[in-house]
Amino acid sequence: MTFLWPQLLWLLLVVPLVVAGYLFVVRRKAKAVARYASLAMLREAVGRASAIRRHIPPALFLLALIAMIVAIARPAAIISLPSQHETVMLAIDVSGSMRATDVEPNRLAAAQAAARTFVEEQPRSTRLGVVAFAATALVVQHPTQNREDILAAIERLQLQRGTAVGSAIIVSLGAIFPDDGITLESVGTGAEGRRKPVSVPMDASKGTDKDAEKATPKPVQPGSTTSAAIILISDGQRTTGPEVMEAARVAADRGIRVYTVGIGTPDGEVMGFEGWRMRVRLDEDTLKNVAALTHGEYFYAGNAIELKKVYSALSSRFVLEKKETEVTALFSALAAVLAVTSALLSLAWFNRIL
Repeated sequence: MTFLWPQLLWLLLVVPLVVAGYLFVVRRKAKAVARYASLAMLREAVGRASAIRRHIPPALFLLALIAMIVAIARPAAIISLPSQHETVMLAIDVSGSMRATDVEPNRLAAAQAAARTFVEEQPRSTRLGVVAFAATALVVQHPTQNREDILAAIERLQLQRGTAVGSAIIVSLGAIFPDDGITLESVGTGAEGRRKPVSVPMDASKGTDKDAEKATPKPVQPGSTTSAAIILISDGQRTTGPEVMEAARVAADRGIRVYTVGIGTPDGEVMGFEGWRMRVRLDEDTLKNVAALTHGEYFYAGNAIELKKVYSALSSRFVLEKKETEVTALFSALAAVLAVTSALLSLAWFNRIL
C-alpha cells in the first residue's frame, strides 16, 4: 500500500497520546473508587466481565481514529477492478510465414481459433475490431459490439505475402481514433519505413491549427489510455512497411498499450511455396520491445494449447484489471462504522457516549 500524502501519517503520533490520556483517566477513577468501600464493593458485584466491556467502546473509537488518520493520508492499493477498455483491436498476421505448421494445424488457423475464443469471452460492452496485415495492413472489421460480424471477419482471413508489423499498429490506431486521421502518411512514415515530411497548412482562417495538432499530438504517458488497447498476434518477422519500433512509439505517445502474442517457435521451420524456400522463425525480441515500449505485455505461444491459454489470460486482463487505486473512501467508511458502533455500544451498556 502506498500513500499520496504520506507526510500526514505523522498524525498517528496522536494515538499514543490518546491511549496515555485514557489510561490516566481510568487510573484516576480507580483511585477514587478505592477511597470509598461502598463503591469498591459495588464494582466487585458488577464483576470482571463488565470491567472488560467498558473498555470496548473506547477501543473501537481508537481504531476509528487510526482509520481516519490513514484516510487523510490518501492510501492507494493495487486492486482488481472492472476493465474500462471500450475498444480492443485484434491485429492478426496473415503473412506467408503464418502457414508454418510448427503450431498445429498451422499458425494462422491456431490464431483464428484462439481469437474466436477470446471474442466470445469479452463483455458485450467492449467493442472489438480486426486488422489483418501482410505486406500492408487493412481494417477488415471496424470496432463493433456485434460478435457475429467480428467472428465472420476472423474466419475470412487469408494468407498473403509480406509482413508489415508496423503498419498493423498504425492502422489499428487509426481505427481506435477514427476522427484523428491517423494513417501511415499522417504519422510521416513511408511504405518502406522511411520517414516522410508531413506538410500541414497553417491557414488560421480555415482553422488548420487543429489539423496540425492532430498530426503531431502532445504525447501522453505510455499506457495511460485505459479506454482502448491493441492485441498484436504475429511471428514478429517484419519484411516491409514502417519500422516496428517507430510505430510502437506512435502508440506509446497516444497512451495505447500493445499486447503482443508471439506465435511459432524460435527455431521455426523451413517452408517451401511457389518455388521459394526459407526458414521462418519467431522474432520474440521485436514483440517484447513493442510490449515494453507501450507498457503492454508479451505472451509466447509455442503451440495451439498455449495460444488458447494466452487468450484466456488476456481475456481476464480485459475483464478485470489490477490497478493502483486510491482507497481513501474505504478507510473513511471503516472509521465511520467503528465510531458509530462505539457510540451505540456505549449508549446501550452505560447510557452515555464513551
